[in-house]
Amino acid sequence: MPDQPWQGYLRPDGRKGIRNLIVVIYTVECASFVAHAIGQGEEDVHVIGFPGCYDNAYAVRQMLALITHPNVGACLAVGLGCEYTQPAKLADAAMASGRPCDWFYIQDAGGTEAGIAKGKAALRCLREKLATATARVSMSWNDLTVGAECGGSDGTSGLAGNPVVGRFFDFLIDRGGSAVFEEIVEMIGLRNVLKARAANPQVARQLEAAYTKAEEYCRAVRQYSVSPGNVAGGLTTIEEKSMGAFAKSGSRPIQGVLRVSEPVPHPGLWLLDSVPDSHFMQFGYTNPNDTEGIMDLISTGAQIVLFVTGRGSVIGSPIAPLIKVTGNSRTFERMRGDMDFNAGTMLDGRQTLDEAGMSLLNLVGEVASGALTRPEALGHREYFFMYKHQDTPSLAAGCHA
Repeated sequence: MPDQPWQGYLRPDGRKGIRNLIVVIYTVECASFVAHAIGQGEEDVHVIGFPGCYDNAYAVRQMLALITHPNVGACLAVGLGCEYTQPAKLADAAMASGRPCDWFYIQDAGGTEAGIAKGKAALRCLREKLATATARVSMSWNDLTVGAECGGSDGTSGLAGNPVVGRFFDFLIDRGGSAVFEEIVEMIGLRNVLKARAANPQVARQLEAAYTKAEEYCRAVRQYSVSPGNVAGGLTTIEEKSMGAFAKSGSRPIQGVLRVSEPVPHPGLWLLDSVPDSHFMQFGYTNPNDTEGIMDLISTGAQIVLFVTGRGSVIGSPIAPLIKVTGNSRTFERMRGDMDFNAGTMLDGRQTLDEAGMSLLNLVGEVASGALTRPEALGHREYFFMYKHQDTPSLAAGCHA
């Protein structure tokens, strides 16, 4: 039954997770090899990290939000020793949120082999603390936040994949849950459509500002979100792609606009604005991609992310399970080992939109209860951090410290 409660993990800030993970986070690319070696072979350990050597408040806020995510119970921060981002500061924030945490510099530990050994020993201690400190509690839909991203789109994405996710969002919100969608750069041409979905005039102004910034950004970088793969898949214009991308938001009122790493304030439907602020030109353009967008959604506290792909994808994500949805039945059959849900049954006439949306609700419930997604089973944990500037929330708000 889709509305049956399941067991989750209670965090000190009151949020509930569907996984109980330890995150190893590195603070510069020079520490990535050691960090991944520490996590190798550890099923409950996920490794993420920021490659940059120079300071970036946006990346720091995102790291803080991720190590204090509802699915994360403990963390180990690993640095080389000469970068700007300090692992001790991350550890302090995690411990302030009530999570067990440790940190070290590889230079101080004695290098690669000594650093890996030190990290493995730290994981054993963190795991013991986590086993005794984590309470199991009942969860229901009103405890769940689900994000949605689309990529590798084709003609079926706007006809089936995204509409089915949108109907699932309606079902989730009606049950008291929270839904977050992003990719406003893929909604160019929909200014009035967006604003018409605003819950109130203040939200309409937020949507207007977010849309205007996205449009200006696309003009500045001379790039709109249409790729050769989209064209090969049957999409012809940005407006056509925009309408399909917007379909994943469903039909409920938009409660407001979030920035990356900002937690959902209350249940309902939210738009995530991940576009850099207009004055940001540091280190050239940002490099948006599907993995970056998924990490942005996870940073809002989404315990699960849905990824709609008409042409197919082989990515996964750390921290929050990724459920891959396609509206193309041929893609689903061809890539069955990588895809989780076939929304093409609606185009085939085997299910109505409501039936497909309810089937997706059932699948999300199973994953929330502990069932592995295809990316989880295959070990896919792709992640991507970038330099960016946004007027994001305070560090305390971003990490619930």
